[in-house]
Amino acid sequence: MPTEQDVRPPNTVVLFSGHMIDAPDRKTPRFPPAKASAAAAAIADVLAKIGITEGDIAICGGACGGDLLFAEAALAQGMELEIYIPFDEPKFLTNSVDFAGGDWHKRYLAAKSQATLYVMPEEQGPLPAGENAYERNNQWMLERAARFGDEKIAFVCLWNGEGGDGPGGAKHLIEEAQRKTTRVYWLDTRQLQG
Repeated sequence: MPTEQDVRPPNTVVLFSGHMIDAPDRKTPRFPPAKASAAAAAIADVLAKIGITEGDIAICGGACGGDLLFAEAALAQGMELEIYIPFDEPKFLTNSVDFAGGDWHKRYLAAKSQATLYVMPEEQGPLPAGENAYERNNQWMLERAARFGDEKIAFVCLWNGEGGDGPGGAKHLIEEAQRKTTRVYWLDTRQLQG
C-alpha cells in the first residue's frame, strides 16, 4: 500500500470551516437553509478561482451546512476529501448533523462514503481536561493541511464575520489559518442571496 510519501504531493490543500445550517428554532439567523444553494455556488466558484487540480486535497468537518456543502463541491471537482470530526460518530451526528433535519444525514453518509474519515478520539486519544473539542479539531485539521507545507494551504471560510456560539467555530479557525497562509477566501453568509 502506498504511503503519503509515495504519492505525488498535492498542488493545493484546501482547508474549510463554515457555519452549520441554522437550527429551526434559532433566534438570530446566521446561515438559514434558504441560503444553502447560494453558499454551494459560492464555494464551487472559490474552488475554481483557487485552481484545483487532480490530486489536490480538501479538508473539512462533516457538519450540516458549510462543511457538507464544501465536501460535495470538493468531490465534484475530483479532490481527495478528508473529513475530521471531534467526537465519536453517533455523538457527532446528534450534535452537528441530525438536528437540522432535511436530507443532511443522507448527505453526510454520501460524502463520508467517498472520503477518509478521521475521528478525533480514535486518532488523538481522549480530550485532555480543560481543552475544547472543537478548537482541538480545528487545530488538528490545520496541522493536517500543513503536512505538505504552509505554502500549499488555501483556506475557505463560510462565516458571518461575528463570534461563534461557542469556542472552536469558524472565527477560531480563520484566525489560526491566517498564521499559516495568506490565501484566505471569506464567503460572508450575510452577503449570500437566498
